[in-house]
Amino acid sequence: MSGLRIDADRLWNSLMTLGQVGAYDDPATGLKGVNRLALTDADKAGRDTVKGWFEAAGLEVRVDRIGNVTGRRPGRRPELAPVLCGSHIDSVPTGGAFDGALGVLGALEVVRTLNAAGVETERSLEIAFFTDEEGARFGTDMLGSATAVGRLELEQAYGLTDERGLTVKGELERIGYLGEVDPRRAPPHAYVECHVEQGPILAAAGLDLGVVTGVQAISWQELTIHGKSAHAGTTPMELRKDAGLIAAKINVHLHEMVASARYGTEMRVTMGRVSPMPNRVNIVPGRVVCTVDLRNPFDDLMEKSERDLADFLDHLEKTHGVQIERRQTARTNSVTFDPKVVARVAEAMDGLGYTHREILSGAGHDAQEMASICPTAMIFVPGEYEGISHNPREFSTPAACARGVQTLMDTLLGLTADV
Repeated sequence: MSGLRIDADRLWNSLMTLGQVGAYDDPATGLKGVNRLALTDADKAGRDTVKGWFEAAGLEVRVDRIGNVTGRRPGRRPELAPVLCGSHIDSVPTGGAFDGALGVLGALEVVRTLNAAGVETERSLEIAFFTDEEGARFGTDMLGSATAVGRLELEQAYGLTDERGLTVKGELERIGYLGEVDPRRAPPHAYVECHVEQGPILAAAGLDLGVVTGVQAISWQELTIHGKSAHAGTTPMELRKDAGLIAAKINVHLHEMVASARYGTEMRVTMGRVSPMPNRVNIVPGRVVCTVDLRNPFDDLMEKSERDLADFLDHLEKTHGVQIERRQTARTNSVTFDPKVVARVAEAMDGLGYTHREILSGAGHDAQEMASICPTAMIFVPGEYEGISHNPREFSTPAACARGVQTLMDTLLGLTADV
């Protein structure tokens, strides 16, 4: 335990201030939500705000060619690999104020605390926010961090488009975040990320925090189902090629896959987007674009589920006379975090007297990308309202956020002292 204490009120004020950037009134909940889709004007405003805070904290700020923003606090031994922490500040269209932002602003609070105490670390400390972690606009999650570690080539990332056909590169340039620094980064000494859990496990157990041991495998596909548009009243059912019906069959089949338990008890499936065309009450849909999100802690079971789903799609094409285009938009294997860094996180929690448990992340995070190049771990902070996230009801208490960031600081102090 370091003896230093973060300023919980300052951390909360930063979270609430950034939460006003891209804020909107959500009619479904009656609450304020956050809509900072990557590389939009709202994202630019959020970037400008946080980048300004980095600079005010004395950090050496750089922007790379995929728009990742990094602030460096030099240590006594600048030739040594730095310790890196951070997350993202982009959101889904119906987000809250904590997802991603806690990791970035928590890291900033650590820097502010060290500055106020005049503490100099041996290794340099870097904090970053990565471009389009959510994947909600350009279809590929962890865009910035995947490019930083080399899983995604820069030109491939540049060519990704949103629903209006706007490219990543064009939007980076438009908002002024097409930097000049090479996005491929040398391996840090370690990476630690503090994040809201986005689930109900910690709150249900009445625990202060979670020690994240890894991230499950994730597979995203976009399916385009080509049937045949027809009049809803004049076309007999047996003569239709209803793309909407096929989408429904796929969604039902996904849930039957889970119910079968052939892919383990932790398999999760979601069809989050269904867009029929022409989307009219009296026209049989001739085309549907839909998405499939598969998640599984075990790589072999994930691969089996993907093969079985592909076979089912082939079956639908043959039996219903439709064509189904398939595009993999994201695919990551399961990731196990470094046991030594995980142990350091747990030791910091024990030293602070916080209750905790190990937990596997069901959501994807920038940490899973960083784990491919350096020892990595995460800290989970419990959420209220059954841990709901990607929703305006997303909420973690000031005390819970402070516990997570206090743990982050003590962990980082230990890692930066490694020589």
